[in-house]
Amino acid sequence: MEEDVDKRRLVRNFVVELVVYAVLVVAYFLLVLRLLGDWLAGLYRSNLILYAPLALALIVLQGVLLEMLTAFLIERLGLERLE
Repeated sequence: MEEDVDKRRLVRNFVVELVVYAVLVVAYFLLVLRLLGDWLAGLYRSNLILYAPLALALIVLQGVLLEMLTAFLIERLGLERLE
């Protein structure tokens, strides 16, 4: 019986973490699209050599920042991490 409770708790925590992460990804995407979209498109057209590493750096930075923010929010919500 306790095993069922643990599984339910893990599933609930996973769903909450997934929803939090999804909201953060959409917000980040919209923010970057508004602030950097035109500039990045212009850079893509004018200097592809600079655009490529910059785009990769933005992808890595996005992943790191979203993971840190998600971990902070999950900790504040008092949920166990699924690792």
